[in-house]
Amino acid sequence: MAVWRPVKGREFIRKLRALSFDGPYSGTCHQFLIFQQHRQTIPSNSEYSIPQVRMLLRQVESILERRISVEEWDSL
Repeated sequence: MAVWRPVKGREFIRKLRALSFDGPYSGTCHQFLIFQQHRQTIPSNSEYSIPQVRMLLRQVESILERRISVEEWDSL
């Protein structure tokens, strides 16, 4: 059974790009990725904790309008 794990910022961006996000682009304080007309802000810390990963993925799920399982996230 897969479990959620902390993830490095670069790895998080790589996985979002695998989900068809474009970027990263530089903003004023943070980088961001774009999916169609939606913008996902990327925090500037180098590693994301499990609660932070889950929070960011909930935002991504609402943009994609579908769930992302632990197994799918690990396979990206």
